[in-house]
Amino acid sequence: MDSVTAHCAELNRCNQRGGRMLSMVDLLEAETLNLDLAAWLTARVAGGDSFLVGARPGGAGKTTVMCALLNLAPADRPLVAATPEAVRAAAREAAPAPRCYVCHEIGGAGAACGIGGAGAACGIGAGPYFAYLWGADLRAYCSLAEKGQMLAANLHADDAEEAREQICGQNRVPAAHFNTFRLQVYLRVERGGLRARRRIDKVYASDGAAAPGLVFDAENEVVMKPEVRDNPRIAACRAFLGKALDDRARTIEEVRGRFIENLRAGNP
Repeated sequence: MDSVTAHCAELNRCNQRGGRMLSMVDLLEAETLNLDLAAWLTARVAGGDSFLVGARPGGAGKTTVMCALLNLAPADRPLVAATPEAVRAAAREAAPAPRCYVCHEIGGAGAACGIGGAGAACGIGAGPYFAYLWGADLRAYCSLAEKGQMLAANLHADDAEEAREQICGQNRVPAAHFNTFRLQVYLRVERGGLRARRRIDKVYASDGAAAPGLVFDAENEVVMKPEVRDNPRIAACRAFLGKALDDRARTIEEVRGRFIENLRAGNP
């Protein structure tokens, strides 16, 4: 299995709703985010930043956005499903090979109740869902950042404060480990007409040492626009995504293949 096929097969393991997984190009066409924000997020994820994607209601698109971002993860970070067994094995390794561990959801069986994602919320603790983490396993997962691992996860939370309470408060993850999620993306579902529109509502970012701060708010466009314009890496990501849009590359396989070709050509 070649690297693109293996990468996309791991993303497809996250698919719980059928149909094909959506790419960043699909999200741009659906106006889940704009091109400037997509370029900025791509630069961060392609640079190896660990990240969270959150939304309190079920069906908001958390997994979709997480996987669209993961499709643009570094080529040298193979994706690994963050099952309790995989996490425990990595935690025991003194110097594990660099990987990206994908937690399909932070939450236990309570996440299935659609009431906030905390397993304790339904009084039934951790559930049997694949690559769902809670409690000691979540603490072990978050500690992998200290071993140089990239982490990606989603959870039922609408902002960084809710995520912190769930991860650090309910699960006793140290604040320093929470802060290693340098990128946090939160979604909102807008109801109206015949269809619901899902869009990125808030983005928080940090350097990994301090708590994440708000860098984007859809209501008032608190965006890093000078950085998007002036940073060569972000500009290159913007050009890559713009070309993919123009060329009608849509599937995760097409977008990943073009992304790898772009890297091999020496582009950010």
